[in-house]
Amino acid sequence: MAIRSRIRWLSLAACAAVVLYVAGGLTGCRKKSPPPTEPNAATETSAPDAGPEQAVLDPLDAAASLFRGPSVSLQNVIKGDKPWSVAAETWWGKIAPDFTLTDIEGNVHTLSDYRGRNVVVVVWTTWVPTCRLQVPQLKELKGGAGAKDLAILSVSNEPPALLKEFADKEQLNFTVLSGGGSALPAPFGEVQFVPSSFFIDPQGRFKMAATGFMPVEDARAILQAQ
Repeated sequence: MAIRSRIRWLSLAACAAVVLYVAGGLTGCRKKSPPPTEPNAATETSAPDAGPEQAVLDPLDAAASLFRGPSVSLQNVIKGDKPWSVAAETWWGKIAPDFTLTDIEGNVHTLSDYRGRNVVVVVWTTWVPTCRLQVPQLKELKGGAGAKDLAILSVSNEPPALLKEFADKEQLNFTVLSGGGSALPAPFGEVQFVPSSFFIDPQGRFKMAATGFMPVEDARAILQAQ
């Protein structure tokens, strides 16, 4: 009986050992949960480096830039092929001397009254062929975009009646002044070749001057140049 009891006890002990071994193995195979992390840890590791701050473009500006042409410098205009020659260079950048003349309708015009606008003063005559060729260019320039900020003052020392007849016939859309010669200060009164064109900026300074035929494309480029 003692031997049988001992065998039964050993069997129970062996079974218990097997159960404990299996339980331990199952516990060891269970997937471990990752260790807890601090709330900010995930944000710091998952967020990519933002890098340098980028400028925010206005959609309208971005769209407009697609159609905006490159700015043209005055030197580039001067260096290009052209039928005219630069003139009165010593006056460039200086304030244009003031003058007062009467137009063909009897109205008085003073140059300084046009401050705040681009001004083109053209010294010309009705009988010179190149001046006649210049007339359509001036009409197109005055009738183009941005013309409200542009004043064209054409100056001739011919009689007002003759100038008025010519202006009516050619349907001029710019101001025609009668005077010139000794009535004008330098450099306007020192012109030796016609047509001569003087470009004056809104501050009243000479931007440039030229003698000879001035195509409307060149005139626009000069007005827009920096």
